[in-house]
Amino acid sequence: MRKKQLRGGQRDQQTTTVPERTARVRNRLIASVAVASLAALGASAFGIADAIRDLSDSRRLAALARTGSASVALAHSLADERDAMTEYVAGGRGGAPSFAGGVSEDQRSRVDRQIQEFRAAAPASLRRRLDDLPEVRRRALAGPGDALAAFGAYTTTVQALHTAAAGLTHRLPSRAQSGEAVALPALGRAVEEASATRGLLLAALAARGTQPQLALTAQQTDVRERAALADFRQLAPAGLREEYARTVSGPQVTAAEARLARLAARPQPTASETERPGPVRAELTARIDQLRGLESGLATEEMARLAGLRAHDVTALEVRAALAALAFLLVLGTGVQTARSMTRPLAALRLGARRVCADPVAKEPVSFRGRDDEFAEVARSVNVLHGTVVRLRERISLLEGERNRLDVARQDLADERDALRGRFQELTEHMAGLSGRVHATYVSLSRRTLGLVEQQLTVIESMEAHEADPDRLAVLFKLDHLATRMRRHNENLLGLAGSEHGGGHTGPVPLLDVLRAAVSEIERYERVRIHSLPARAQLLGPAADGVSHLVAELLENATAFSPPDVQVQVSGWLLENGEVMLSIQDEGIGMAPERLDELNALLAEADPDPQRTRSGERGEPVMGLGLYVVARIAARHGVRVQLREQRPGGITAVVVLPGHLLPAGPPAVTDPATAPPVPGAARTAPQGDLPGAVAEANSHTLPGRSPHVTAPVPGPRRHAPWVGMDDRTIELTTVRRPAPDQGPPPSPAGRHGRQAPPPPRTPRAEPLRPEVLRPEVLRPEPRRQPGRAAEPAPAPDLPRRTPRVVAQKPVPLSVRQGVDAEALRRKLAGFQQGAREGRRDAEAELTGLERGTERNRAGAPDEGGTVEEARG
Repeated sequence: MRKKQLRGGQRDQQTTTVPERTARVRNRLIASVAVASLAALGASAFGIADAIRDLSDSRRLAALARTGSASVALAHSLADERDAMTEYVAGGRGGAPSFAGGVSEDQRSRVDRQIQEFRAAAPASLRRRLDDLPEVRRRALAGPGDALAAFGAYTTTVQALHTAAAGLTHRLPSRAQSGEAVALPALGRAVEEASATRGLLLAALAARGTQPQLALTAQQTDVRERAALADFRQLAPAGLREEYARTVSGPQVTAAEARLARLAARPQPTASETERPGPVRAELTARIDQLRGLESGLATEEMARLAGLRAHDVTALEVRAALAALAFLLVLGTGVQTARSMTRPLAALRLGARRVCADPVAKEPVSFRGRDDEFAEVARSVNVLHGTVVRLRERISLLEGERNRLDVARQDLADERDALRGRFQELTEHMAGLSGRVHATYVSLSRRTLGLVEQQLTVIESMEAHEADPDRLAVLFKLDHLATRMRRHNENLLGLAGSEHGGGHTGPVPLLDVLRAAVSEIERYERVRIHSLPARAQLLGPAADGVSHLVAELLENATAFSPPDVQVQVSGWLLENGEVMLSIQDEGIGMAPERLDELNALLAEADPDPQRTRSGERGEPVMGLGLYVVARIAARHGVRVQLREQRPGGITAVVVLPGHLLPAGPPAVTDPATAPPVPGAARTAPQGDLPGAVAEANSHTLPGRSPHVTAPVPGPRRHAPWVGMDDRTIELTTVRRPAPDQGPPPSPAGRHGRQAPPPPRTPRAEPLRPEVLRPEVLRPEPRRQPGRAAEPAPAPDLPRRTPRVVAQKPVPLSVRQGVDAEALRRKLAGFQQGAREGRRDAEAELTGLERGTERNRAGAPDEGGTVEEARG
């Protein structure tokens, strides 16, 4: 007999004795465990038997599905061989075997390999038919027998293969049935009849009407195909019918069905079909391939479904057996353990808990001896209970004090948050005001700088016009080019500030001059080559500056990111809708497709975000300053710009000029034979002499220009990028040496619109060749006088920006007067004084803005003026 002992501490100790029992719990537990174990085994036996039977069926069905799939593939190959053989026999067995007549060796070898792979799993009757296939081939190739006989011999074997594949459907149990499996045999019959129709119809075309029974038989097979398709649509579920509609579709399928419909109404083929059987074969073959693809897909899905069913049955059997064993062991072990673990601690726990609950303060906690199980956990919980009450009381007091402290801290944080919000609002308003003032200052300084650059260009051009020393003239040309680039960069700054540069012209401007101006505003201008352009293409005056600036930015990018020894090609085309497309091609390193897509998306926006960063790169913007300016100009004028990748490398920038930027018609051209001379205008150089003239000559849109065009009346000089485009075009003139003075010097041509009297007609100069373009500067050649001759003179190191008529014969070199040093110093002193006054005004304006005074004017005329004043 066992005893349960409870220790109440040092004060008292109580022992509880378990009385004698007349019935033993152990016997009852053993009996219950045995009954439960046998019941678990009996219940599991039925499930295991069912799982074994299902596994046997699924294995057999999976093997049949593999056989059916192989049978379908072999039937398709054998049907192709049958159709080709039938056509070959109907055509008189002439020519080498091919798909159009007979069967090639590769086709027969493929069919033989499929037969060898299928033979082991094929039934005996089907193996006998496959063994007769070589004899059927021999008769079809060499005779005897006609086309229908060869067709029938092959068809028997093909239909037997389809029957073997369809036999799987009749053996499926109810748990393995599906709508696709039921509809598969009907689809197989339709595929077989469609293939037979193709073979008979092509054989009838090959026979050229000598065997009408072939067309009649094709009509019968077409009827059987329609019946099989009707059965398929009736048996197939909705999803399979939709898949059929999606798969068996297309223009060739539609044409094939229309041709089959004509076959049902008129069996005999037409003369055009007989002469051209190729389209008939292509249409019918395309439809059959789609039907076969659907059938093969369904057969493969059915095989995979049955293989999955077999795997599921194997898993089910294993799971059921494991569950049966686990249930038996679990019942047995649980019963034994329960019998041993429940009786001993239960009494001690019950008595000790009752004592502690009666007086938790005076009594000691329960001392439990036994296994650390749920009973021990309950004992520990009872032991902790009496101390928990005291600790909870103390903790409640502490938590009350902590809560009061947290309430005070939360209120302080709320007050601080409100104060920070108010400060943030004040700072936001202050920053908004500062941003507006800084923006106005930024625009004003940009306009002042642009005005100073315009004045600098005027001074430099005046010095160029009166400079005779080649070295100094080269330096002046370099300064002129740098100032031109500075003007473009200042206009970029205005664009970033959201302001537009004023100026514009009302008359149309030649597109060639616009491109010349763009070339003159970039650093590496000598690498740009202008190819074909639409003849006499012009732009409206208000858009000429913007388009020239846009093209200059694209040319700058093209020359900066391409090899220094490779030219950048500029071309233009007149589109059918009246628009003009420009192409700027470089052979640089290109860019990633993702980067190209991001840039094109930003170029298509009216106001892109210049601070947008690249995806995956920290802090690096997607669009640089140049492309941002391109996007702004393109949006303002409605120009479409897109960057494209070209092969083998490089980027092509495509610029489409819309029709509203182009004049209504080309300018009037005066016939050179009847055109009177214009006083004060220079004679136009031949087309091949000026840069870019070859580009217009390459255009086949309109005829070339006449040698003489009526020159417009010269107007006041404006420093817009397109005005006097001859001044912005790089020209390589012939190197001349000075000749002895033989008469008075000619009147030099002015750079501000005034020209010397026209010289006598001179021979045409040779056009410039692309291979001689290089960054040298040649000395400008003066106007020639009749009867004068001159020798070549040394040339400086910069390209000329003023195209003149260059003759091949020696011309006299005019002796220029010396440069007036005092006048030059006065001009430079005036320029420096204007610059100093402009800086003083800018500093004063900044000081006024900081004091809260807004100044909206860009500067007085005597201080350099704005860009608009400088261009006026």
